[in-house]
Amino acid sequence: MRQLKITKNITSRNSEALDRYLTEIAREPMLTPDEEAALAQTIHKGGKEGEKARDRLVSGNLRFVVSVAKQYQHQGITLTDLINEGNMGLVKAAEKFDETRGFKFISYAVWWIRQSIMEALAVKSRIVRVPLNQVGIAGKVNRATEQFLQQHGRIPSTHELAQLTGIEEAQIEAAMDAASHTTSIDAPLGNEDDTSMADILSSDDIGSKSDSQLDRQSMNQFVSDLLKEVLNQREQKIIKESFGIGVMEKSLEEIADEMGMTRERIRQVREKALRKIRYSNYASTLRQYLG
Repeated sequence: MRQLKITKNITSRNSEALDRYLTEIAREPMLTPDEEAALAQTIHKGGKEGEKARDRLVSGNLRFVVSVAKQYQHQGITLTDLINEGNMGLVKAAEKFDETRGFKFISYAVWWIRQSIMEALAVKSRIVRVPLNQVGIAGKVNRATEQFLQQHGRIPSTHELAQLTGIEEAQIEAAMDAASHTTSIDAPLGNEDDTSMADILSSDDIGSKSDSQLDRQSMNQFVSDLLKEVLNQREQKIIKESFGIGVMEKSLEEIADEMGMTRERIRQVREKALRKIRYSNYASTLRQYLG
């Protein structure tokens, strides 16, 4: 299998080329954690073999960049360029990934992907304007996040960032919201009057026509990996089965019977899990999948 060449111009500006690119990356086999660890070890050794290993680690995760890039559309940069920027973040993550920590690569890489895209938006887009008094806060938060991510393999919570930086949680949230310029996740999640998680996950119209080229199984795995960073095992099971994430969708009654709990208790655990997702640092990444 030939290796994809990871460059800033990996995709063309026209939609047909983007469709071809998405089809091509969807064919790239996903990597197991052991394969990721072996590639990371080779990357650290450097040289030509290290470069080949980096490209393999990156190419096995390119489909996830598209998922993140979609969140930042309509802010002055084309989807193609957003993907290009996200790919650069993915390359950085591959070069910095510490396989000895025992966490999955994509859980670590998603922050680097988002940061690369957000930096491009800040530079190129007229829509994104971060107040000067929040620039310094965002810088401190980003540095603290990078250090925490390297040590723990997950993005720190706002509370953890406040402890690390000495900055109030409200100030951190305001600065990061201004920098990311993303819509709040609060309204859709847990609101029975809005579009459900199942509606969004089962839809073939989540994004552009090109998204149908992506492997749904890999997307479900991506969501599952991020849910592991936010929820405990019981909450993960209830969320996945309640909304059909990688498994057959079940009713609250069916889940209750299976787990030996009441329907009301299952509902309560599900609502608690949705709140945890809403206030997690993976919220914006999970938003397009979870409503």
